[in-house]
Parts: sequence; structure tokens; C-alpha cells
Amino acid sequence: MNTMSVRYTIFFIFLLCVTPVCNAAEKQPENPTDIASRLQQRYDGIKSLSFNFFQQTRGEMTGRPKSGSGKAFFYKGDGKGRMRWDYSSPVRQVLVSDGKDFSMYFSNLKQMIVTPASTLDSELTYTFFIGKGNLAEDFHILPEENESVPEGVLDVQIIKLVPRTPQSQVQDIDLWITNDSLIRRMQIRDHFGTITVLNFSDIVVDSLEKITPQERDALFEFQPPEGTEIIHQ
Repeated sequence: MNTMSVRYTIFFIFLLCVTPVCNAAEKQPENPTDIASRLQQRYDGIKSLSFNFFQQTRGEMTGRPKSGSGKAFFYKGDGKGRMRWDYSSPVRQVLVSDGKDFSMYFSNLKQMIVTPASTLDSELTYTFFIGKGNLAEDFHILPEENESVPEGVLDVQIIKLVPRTPQSQVQDIDLWITNDSLIRRMQIRDHFGTITVLNFSDIVVDSLEKITPQERDALFEFQPPEGTEIIHQ
């Protein structure tokens, strides 16, 4: 998995009252802006989040389709906007932001790239997950008519997000959102037609509230193996 596909990963983030009709089991379709509104409200109230992920990237610019999987953590309870993505396959990669620095470790390259965490502030999906973004302000919110719900996934609705301000790496984002306002699937398309899909499972809300502050700090720190080349950008 190359650095560009890792960047897509960082891209990185209200219920309608049902009016009774003749058939009580039928529901009025939910407006995309209402779906986004309840999603925003839910994530604004979350202090921490963890989930397993499976990522697939495909497109003419990437060659053969690529995939990866692992576990991710977000913590915004202290206002620092910390996150960690641990890739366990196909090779080990660790992406960590402690609120000050953002580090990307690639075991196969024996390299770790370090940049200021502030460089992530322009990534709209990252800012949403850490509580700094607003879907209604950052995106045009549209219905998605062409995507289907993955097999085995029930009670989700899909919306399309188009950045209000043109982004260099994102053309649009599709979100599959559950009835309890959690993101189960995210599809990011860039301007070259490359599509990165992230499927989320075992989602735990406020998962890091049960550990000590010292354990949280350790989670968002990463010391690369001896001999790793560290590149500061």
C-alpha cells in the first residue's frame, strides 16, 4: 500500500418524524440533510471511538486493487484530536497523531515520516472524526442513488458528500450510516477515479473512557524499531 492510499485513509468522518400512512410499517424516506444532521450530532457527543477496518483501493492509477486491514482509535476528550491507525495487513503500518505530530511508519520501508499534526486540519474527514469539522458547512449533502447496501448490512442509509471548497485529493465521499448514526462504510473518490473503500466493524463508542490517562497517552505514542529512518517534513 503506497503513501497516497494511506492519505485516503485519513480522509480520514435528527431522525425524521414518521407520519402514519395507510400501511403502518412503511416509513417516509429520510432527507440526506437530516441524516447528516443526526450523524453530526452523534459524533459531536462522542469522546472516543475505536473500530476494526478493512480497506480496498482500486483505480487505473493504482494498478492492481490493494487491500489492508487493522484497528483504529480516535480520542478528542482532551481537545487534542488524537488518532491511531494500526495496519496489520498486508504489512505493518502505524499512523499516529498525538495532537502535535503526525507520524506514518512503514515497516516494509523501514521509514517513519513525521509532519506537524496541523497539516491534517485541511483533511475534512479527519476534522469530522476529531470534532473540528461540520458536515453541513464543509460539504454539499446529496442523496446517493447508485450505491447498494453491502450484503449482510441492515438498516443503513447512504448519503454523498461533495466538498464545498475543492480538495486536491477528494472529489466526493459516500457514507453508509446506521439507524443509530454510526458510519459503517466510507467510499472516497479522487479526481483520477481512484476509489478507496473503508468498511468498519466492531465499532465501540467512548471505548477509551475506561482506561487511565497514562494508557491513553501511550496509545497515541509510537516508537519505531531501531534502525528506522525518520524523515521530518
